[in-house]
Amino acid sequence: MRNRLALILPTYAALYALCFVAAFLLRFDFRPPQIYQHVIVLGMPVVLGVKFVICLATGEWRRTYRYTTVADLFNLLGGGVVAAAITYVLLLPVLGTLPLPRTVLLIDAMLSILAVGLLRVGIRVVSEGAVRAGHEQRALILGAGPDAVAIARGLGSTSRPVRVVGFVDHSPDSRNTLIAGVPVFPLSEAGVLATDWTRLARKRRADFVLIPSTVAGDVVRELIRLFAGTSVRVQVVPTADSLLTCRKQLAVRDVTIADLLRREPAELDREAIRELVAGQRVLVTGAAGSIGSELCRQIAALAPESLVLVDHSETGIFHIEAELAGGPVPLHPVVASVVDRDVMSRVMVEHRPQLVFHAAAYKHVPLMESNPQQAIANNIGGTKTMVDLADTFGVDGFVLISTDKAVDPSSIMGATKLVSEKYLQSITSGSTTRMMIVRFGNVLDSAGSVVPTFRSQITAGGPVTVTHPDMERFFMTIPEAVQLVLQAGAIGESGDVLILEMGQPVKIVDLARDMIELSGLKYPDDIDIVFTGIRPGEKLTETLFYDQELGARKVHEQIYRAPGSIPTRQHMADELARLERSLNGSRAEAIEALENVVRGLVVGEDPTRSLRSAA
Repeated sequence: MRNRLALILPTYAALYALCFVAAFLLRFDFRPPQIYQHVIVLGMPVVLGVKFVICLATGEWRRTYRYTTVADLFNLLGGGVVAAAITYVLLLPVLGTLPLPRTVLLIDAMLSILAVGLLRVGIRVVSEGAVRAGHEQRALILGAGPDAVAIARGLGSTSRPVRVVGFVDHSPDSRNTLIAGVPVFPLSEAGVLATDWTRLARKRRADFVLIPSTVAGDVVRELIRLFAGTSVRVQVVPTADSLLTCRKQLAVRDVTIADLLRREPAELDREAIRELVAGQRVLVTGAAGSIGSELCRQIAALAPESLVLVDHSETGIFHIEAELAGGPVPLHPVVASVVDRDVMSRVMVEHRPQLVFHAAAYKHVPLMESNPQQAIANNIGGTKTMVDLADTFGVDGFVLISTDKAVDPSSIMGATKLVSEKYLQSITSGSTTRMMIVRFGNVLDSAGSVVPTFRSQITAGGPVTVTHPDMERFFMTIPEAVQLVLQAGAIGESGDVLILEMGQPVKIVDLARDMIELSGLKYPDDIDIVFTGIRPGEKLTETLFYDQELGARKVHEQIYRAPGSIPTRQHMADELARLERSLNGSRAEAIEALENVVRGLVVGEDPTRSLRSAA
């Protein structure tokens, strides 16, 4: 800092002295009367002294010229005005009877502001030009709104600045306009690219196409395919909001599979979500899982009174606790199985949760086909334990995380989730606890799911294995799913089945091809896709609704409330007792007992249908 000050003071002294002299010259048309020479000599120390004090007081000497902003220029303007006023007051007794034209001080102030401002801008232009001369990178930015403009500004101030050579936007207001001297190229109103992206990229010599992280997945996919096999890289940049809320650095990253499947962001009632969680004692089961851990992250950000993390995985609990430790929310990690009623009873007595999110479940479809007893015990028995305890201890709210595989189930896993749904609904009659079910499809990148499987296969050199060319699934990112789970928890009523809007289903083979391309490889030249046949318990397509639920009404932009029959407590108690007895028998007996329960719960169920046929 001392070296900086030693350099700046003489530079500013010279500028301020020249400006003071120039003010007299301009005031008197470059022929000032001789008397004003004495005014300049006597006034110069006062002028320089005041300006140096203002310079130090405003921190002008500490500001980095390379990153000059409009705020810096306003600071300079204010300092100049104050300096002129103080100088006038101090010069009156110093000059005595000598004349002091007030216009001279005004001209001097304007010249000083202009000189220092030009110095700042000049240094910034020269420094940025020097960097670009070494390794200039050029980018087109999708959009011309606040996010795109913020990205452009941020790129210019990085250690390796990227020169923005064009914005591409669909807004009619931006047509034939310039943003900071950079042209805006049009998209059609229908969203179809009116400009030839590849031609535009060649013309503007672009190295990158940068897209804000909120752009819809279909647009990202289109751009990826347009530039496949070219030198232009399509990359994602965080939005201004995410940089502020998540404390991220401005970092350009490669497109991920989540970007390709991303939908328009949901409009959430954040105040209602905050009211649901803030100040509450919250318990999350399955806290180490994909959904459970994200639930814990988002809940912790909503200022609960405490957060209890329950999971049978010691390692998983260790990692999520370590991630959330150090924040303002008291954490209570519990290594336990939700099947163990005695342990969970002690947890409820000790922590007295007011809000419970039940995400603990076995979820792998083919694996559960081989282990029906474990699926029944954990998924149904664990849900029964938590629902009963929530009812007994008067928990305010209880949310069960369910799945589209509970609809017309063809698998052991799906059947256990359906029975869990129905048991929860049966308890709502006469219970003071507001209990609800949230049902949605697959989430991206969950442990053991198709995305990490494909990723490991691509890393190994292939082939990528897909069960069937027509296999398709609903997908949602984990953060989006959890946001909507919290939203559903805020607006749901007791006994509700709340179904998340999952958008259009995605063919698994298309997902595989996208992941191959995102890895910088080509299908089938570099990585092939092999079809292995449908696995036990799988369906070609999934649905989120039963036939009788098709009349579901929207209670939110992306949430439906499904109608349906609710069994009695006694009926479900009898059915679950039958299932519990089957656990001591063979695998076949357990499956038979489960399918009998399912058949009795589903209206219109085919009596000849058998879960074992899928196994």
